[in-house]
Amino acid sequence: MSVSDQRIRTSKSETDDPLKKRFFAIVNPAAGGGRSAKLAGPALARLREGGIGVDVIASTGPAHAIDLAREAYSQGYRRFIAVGGDGTAHEILNGVFSAGCGRAEKSVGAASQRISLGFLPLGTGNSFLRDFTNNGAESSMQAILANRKRPIDLIRLTHAVGQIYSFNLLSVGFTADVGALTNRYFKSLGHFGYLLGVFVRVAQLRRQAFALRCDDDKDWDERRCLFLTFNNSKYTGGTMLIAPNADPTDGLIEFVRWGPIGRFGLMRMLPKLYDGTHIQHPLASRRSVSHVEFNVPVAVDVMIDGEIATLQCRLLDIVPAAVDIYI
Repeated sequence: MSVSDQRIRTSKSETDDPLKKRFFAIVNPAAGGGRSAKLAGPALARLREGGIGVDVIASTGPAHAIDLAREAYSQGYRRFIAVGGDGTAHEILNGVFSAGCGRAEKSVGAASQRISLGFLPLGTGNSFLRDFTNNGAESSMQAILANRKRPIDLIRLTHAVGQIYSFNLLSVGFTADVGALTNRYFKSLGHFGYLLGVFVRVAQLRRQAFALRCDDDKDWDERRCLFLTFNNSKYTGGTMLIAPNADPTDGLIEFVRWGPIGRFGLMRMLPKLYDGTHIQHPLASRRSVSHVEFNVPVAVDVMIDGEIATLQCRLLDIVPAAVDIYI
């Protein structure tokens, strides 16, 4: 039976286990240009051979994994596996921590409510695991088999109509503009499509102001900028080292700001996004914060864990040690 089937049957001995001891794996068969659908079956079989009880379901489109995770949590599952890219993990976490399952956040310290998340990174991005290992797929597999996990923070964005949780980063400005353009027009071209989005946005370059203040700041920062990123982990886009000082376990948001650099300066500096030295630029800055308040009267494109949403942002907060990950 293929992974694209809605549910993979399990033996009676497996289903006799309490749900809290079983894993609920959500497969995004479209991740990695369809690579996830081909590789998920053997990867899940390896877990079963190692004695791991896994129930599996495939998502059928954007945001479907949110509904699947919400329903699984309400049924009693507390161990999840994201089979795909960072977007799959993002949807699982938001399904669990959404309004219908708000007790997951309120009871972060309660074993009965706390969730664990494993990764079978078969997608395209998989930025988050790079904070811990250069061999994400194998390291994550071994961690699940060995029941090796650690707590990480989440970032909570409150916007005009709700809340969204991020385990990787949120960004506005140039980075979100590139992501929005790429997702809407060039996504089928893979990494080349992303580069094409970069060059188009350089040609259309906008330096905007996103009024905000952090922690105990009394004044609003209304300076124009190239981009603002609010990071829980170091990497984005697979290999871009946007926030080299970020730590997903320190209870803080790493805030990176890059001021209104011009087109030619940006083109010269773009390669430095891949080694983290961009923060040494005179127009760049970083700080560790726990709370951000926005004063942006309109909805803007926001990149959240590699996905794009158009939102009117209000608050950012850190939720310390919110979830355990297998790594």
